Amino acid sequence: MSENHGSPVRVALVAITKHGAQQAAQLARALPQAAICSAAKFAPAFEGLPNQLRSYEGALRDEIGPLFEAYDQIVFFVSLGAVVRLIAPHLKSKDEDPGVIVVDDAGQFVIPVLSGHVGGANAMAEQVAALMRATPVLTTASDVGKTIPVDILGRELGWRVEAPKLNVTRVSAHVVNGEPIAVVQEAGSPHWWTRPTPLPANIHLFNSFADVDLGRFAAVLWITHAEIDAARWQQLHERLVVYRPPQEAAA
Repeated sequence: MSENHGSPVRVALVAITKHGAQQAAQLARALPQAAICSAAKFAPAFEGLPNQLRSYEGALRDEIGPLFEAYDQIVFFVSLGAVVRLIAPHLKSKDEDPGVIVVDDAGQFVIPVLSGHVGGANAMAEQVAALMRATPVLTTASDVGKTIPVDILGRELGWRVEAPKLNVTRVSAHVVNGEPIAVVQEAGSPHWWTRPTPLPANIHLFNSFADVDLGRFAAVLWITHAEIDAARWQQLHERLVVYRPPQEAAA
């Protein structure tokens, strides 16, 4: 199973119908560490599986709060509209909410609904889709466009983002809109681009910030251990996002 910041990702599979329980049981066989939350009358579908099972007698809405607290990724075998209504009262922010994924009743599509990008639901949806031989339906611009995810670049390598949230938002827009972007890497692992496709043509790589003609670029992604003074942040205003790799990963 995938991991999040070094800890195993806590996954729950949720089913409220007979057919949904059958689908969840199929997925549970491939994800033995995932917990299952099912209406009690459909619990027999999960007999013989090693997965932790919670069978509830009441309403699913009463289970949502505990699920949000206990799990990082929640896969619902429930209609999309119902899931939206169920989770709405529990939403906080993309930095706090778990990933929420919906599998359609035919098992053809896997849809990340909440925290798709930062919360990892897009990656979880792709994993679930591969296991179910289904199609993941991604709507996050950087994932659809196969470009740099500014807010989580290098996260799997332990990189820390250093920038105001407004900068991350502004720079993300420049990236997905195909504007020229300078990526300056002075530290950290060079293996941060993991997609099978080449870097988009609007992304330009540099080994030193001094080599960048700032007038040519809409934004700068700076991977460095160097201190950045207030004057530099002011100069680039909302065009700069800095990444801090672990010291031991320095290139």
